[in-house]
Amino acid sequence: MPVFTVHTAETAPATTRRAIDGVRGRFGWLPTPVALMAESPQLLTGFLTASAGFEQTDLAPLEREVVILTVSTTNECHVCVALHTGKLTQLGATTELITALRSGSALPEPRLEALRRFTLAVLDHRGAVPDAEVDDFLTAGYQPRHALDVVLGVGAYTMSTFANRLTQAPLDPPLAAHAWTPAARRCAGS
Repeated sequence: MPVFTVHTAETAPATTRRAIDGVRGRFGWLPTPVALMAESPQLLTGFLTASAGFEQTDLAPLEREVVILTVSTTNECHVCVALHTGKLTQLGATTELITALRSGSALPEPRLEALRRFTLAVLDHRGAVPDAEVDDFLTAGYQPRHALDVVLGVGAYTMSTFANRLTQAPLDPPLAAHAWTPAARRCAGS
């Protein structure tokens, strides 16, 4: 028996119904991870608020997706990787960039690679990024505020990836084309 409920706008706590309707309006359907997060109005509201704040940072849309995919692959969230692979595709990202992000490989564009490495450093060092790694990030053309923007993205998408893993959120059919499995769990030959 499942522990977590896949809510609808009708079954969700009243305080999350408006958020659910907003997400459904943006996507044209209600992603199951959101329906599962709705069990906790505070989590759903916190994630949506943090995510909206991250969207308003000075980082360009492609840069934000680099942060999100780096967090998502590091935390092995198959739903987030699939969803944001679709977003990268909509943004016109190259297949080479998407493949590198999904595999955790070095990115073909040096500035984006500096962003990916800095995001990994934030995760690996739990925010206490060594000065040399901060310097590398700034040398790539980023500003101190961008370092803090990365922290916001890491926080928002750590909430999402952890919730999705805890609730065992399934991959919704509209995301099937971008399905992803962590490298450590891939079967031989895949």
